[in-house]
Amino acid sequence: MITVGIDVGSISAKAAMMKDGELIGSKVMLTGYNARNAGERVFTDLLVELDIQRDAVDRIVATGYGRNSVDVADKAVTEITCHAAGAHFQDPAVRCVIDIGGQDSKVIAMDTTGRVTDFAMNDKCAAGTGRFLEVMARALEVDLDAFGEMSLEADQPAAISSLCTVFAESEVISLIARGERRENIIAGIHESIGSRVIAMANRVGITEPVMMTGGVAKNIGVVRALEKKSGKPIRVSAHAQVNGAIGAALIAANIA
Repeated sequence: MITVGIDVGSISAKAAMMKDGELIGSKVMLTGYNARNAGERVFTDLLVELDIQRDAVDRIVATGYGRNSVDVADKAVTEITCHAAGAHFQDPAVRCVIDIGGQDSKVIAMDTTGRVTDFAMNDKCAAGTGRFLEVMARALEVDLDAFGEMSLEADQPAAISSLCTVFAESEVISLIARGERRENIIAGIHESIGSRVIAMANRVGITEPVMMTGGVAKNIGVVRALEKKSGKPIRVSAHAQVNGAIGAALIAANIA
């Protein structure tokens, strides 16, 4: 059986294809202004990349904020369920998932079967998300891809007290004006994200092992900040950015 999961997020659209329970390919692209087109494009591009005909795909499940706009999907499933399924597939030992995406962050507690037992989600404010990091990168005139490694060179993380993106950007601009090192400012930004996310995680309960998923998992500085604030090691998913799509593809294999 061939199944596909399509995860349309606010910043990127992801697709993952499974064949008889094995991940055979995935694709990531920018969502752009049209979520419906993004879901179709990422699916079509994955088919071309894997040289698989559309009619060879048995079932498709969509997830993410744009899940209801994916016309090719047989069903839409919440991202909480899909991220838990994807994490369990990648590492069955995992009991807690921290997912930081473009415009939301979530913490998911799971049982031994990968079933969601509790979760918390921040989807009302961009603080502590990928979009927040993009705004900070522009203010600092630094490539976002360099953020993680640069923060590890900090000697004293700057204090970023505001959890609001707009006010935090003002704090960063003030720190720049005072001549603070970029590395210290970036480390401070990561620590503010760590504090916000771990406070949310503590409401759910952080049971080890902990896995981080989502595009922000590629930022080693955020991972280290989360480890520092939680006092626990964090595993970074091998397919962090497409974890939700993987979960959706797995769920597609089990729908009637």
